[in-house]
Amino acid sequence: MPIPIDHSKPVRKSAKESAFIQLQQWIIDGTLQPGEKLNDKELAEALGVSRTPIRESLQLLEAQGFVKMYPGKSTRVTQVEEESMKDLLPPLAALQALAAELAVPHLTDAVISLLENTNEQFAQAVQAKNYFQALKIDEEFHQIIVDTANNPYLSNMIPFLQAHVRRLFFHISMILTEKSIKEHTAIIDYLKNRDTAGAADNMRKNWLRSIEDFRPLTSKQL
Repeated sequence: MPIPIDHSKPVRKSAKESAFIQLQQWIIDGTLQPGEKLNDKELAEALGVSRTPIRESLQLLEAQGFVKMYPGKSTRVTQVEEESMKDLLPPLAALQALAAELAVPHLTDAVISLLENTNEQFAQAVQAKNYFQALKIDEEFHQIIVDTANNPYLSNMIPFLQAHVRRLFFHISMILTEKSIKEHTAIIDYLKNRDTAGAADNMRKNWLRSIEDFRPLTSKQL
């Protein structure tokens, strides 16, 4: 039979990559709790891989601050510190502002339309008080700009910081308010006008103001 040649090919992940992604997600969403002792044999059995990719993944997770390895003793999930938000958001804000600046020369009508549609979805989630969905869509909004900037170094650094923001949401929680909707709209307007400085400045303010919105939620609000 004829085989199509213009289809997108699946991206294959190594055992280490797959294990890393899954372990990181379990740490972020609390499946693996802060302070929990990790057993590489049990994790290998759960993920259907050998212990080698698990150990390699744990080393990467330690480098990213998600686990702490005690040689000859144990490996444990790191604690979640609410105060770390004040250290986390400023560098993320700076990188996101740079992404907005670099995205300007690559903007198209399609990108602007996608940002507007995404912000509309974000607004609906915020107004419905679906904070988990709002955070997810907020990430999508900013990722569009990062992708448009087309800078591989930013594309590698930002997800690392974003993962820690996501973890803080699950464990302590963040409320994204209607202020964020207006700030997204302003960012889009500056991008439309090809105002590099304005887009970067408003992007930075959007992230830094999120520190004000960082407060505990009840389980009912989630």
